[in-house]
Amino acid sequence: MLEELLTAAAAVGSAGVVYVASAARVVKQYERGVVFRLGRLAGEVRGPGFTMVVPVVDRLHKVNMQIVTLPVPAQEGITRDNVTVRVDAVVYFKVINAANALVRVEDYRFAVSQMAQTSLRSIIGKSELDDLLSNREKLNQGLELMIDSPAVGWGVQVDRVEIKDVSLPDTMKRSMARQAEADRERRARVINADAELQASKVLAEAAREMSETPAALQLRLLQTVVAVAAEKNSTLVLPFPVELLRFLEKAQEHPVEQ
Repeated sequence: MLEELLTAAAAVGSAGVVYVASAARVVKQYERGVVFRLGRLAGEVRGPGFTMVVPVVDRLHKVNMQIVTLPVPAQEGITRDNVTVRVDAVVYFKVINAANALVRVEDYRFAVSQMAQTSLRSIIGKSELDDLLSNREKLNQGLELMIDSPAVGWGVQVDRVEIKDVSLPDTMKRSMARQAEADRERRARVINADAELQASKVLAEAAREMSETPAALQLRLLQTVVAVAAEKNSTLVLPFPVELLRFLEKAQEHPVEQ
């Protein structure tokens, strides 16, 4: 009798161990467990740690709650100013409701990817080329809003959307390079013209000062001779007094009578 009791206890214990082993589940810290009992959603979402399910009857599905980095393939489109571009982006999103992510959408990753591609093509058609190149922050916010609106119903929240690269045709790149070169040349000419204007004003003021003091012109001439001599070149400078020129001009205007 005792042996039969021990055998029955051992059998019950073995069955209990098998039951616990088949019913025990471990949910990681970054996961949530959703239980389906005979195909229907059962109870609350299981948190991280040790949990138990009914073998055969229950099915536990684990949903990753970490932020997912989803690259969006390059989309080709025509901007509002009729320029053909290829734009790619990246979407950062996470699951905020594990039950909705499993029940309301078949594959939430695929759904977010398709929504991101469609929204990116829509943004390309609504934007101008300058906005795609220099005003990406505003476009990123518009993309995030377009993707996040339907994703909320799927239990998914979009954290951030970033436009990675904008590819332009080679002809457009050359045109932009020529435009930039022309703009830089225009600015260089304006700067040179402004410098010439300032220099002419200073020279005119210096000329007025020298006209009032003829000796200043002679001193400037001597300074020029010294500067030329310091260079050790073969140029020969012969200073000619301005007063002598004026004397010759007056002599020519009033010839001496004989």
